[in-house]
Amino acid sequence: MCITVCEKSDFDQILNEIEDFWGSRRTACLHHPVFLYEFGNTAYVIKENDRVVAYLFGFLSQTSPTAYIHLIAVRKSHRRLGLGQSLFEHFADYARQHGCREIKAITSPDNAASVAFHESLGMEASAVVKDYSGPGIDRIVFKKAL
Repeated sequence: MCITVCEKSDFDQILNEIEDFWGSRRTACLHHPVFLYEFGNTAYVIKENDRVVAYLFGFLSQTSPTAYIHLIAVRKSHRRLGLGQSLFEHFADYARQHGCREIKAITSPDNAASVAFHESLGMEASAVVKDYSGPGIDRIVFKKAL
């Protein structure tokens, strides 16, 4: 299995099988096609044969030397194999090569699995940031120096 850029067929497969990555369709609205069409050079997949088993959608900030991970997910059947970490490292290498000095991600305070995952990558968590994603939508902000 190797990391490649996300193609349209991969993106469609992810959306059609989103429950296998997230347990529900609750994140479907976060999978905007802009990550394929406008930020495709930082949208990565890992496939087993023709099946996407993990993916990362990110981008490089236009206002600071920061790389941002928007979504990172691994199929239930492929968790605990280091695929998420491989995607993170691949994106971090790309970001470093393009002048980024920091990588950033956010999650909701009640998502213990996400918090543990980001901490396992060596990212440092902020205190809960009130209203980060809008009124009443608090987030934890993770950062890691590159």
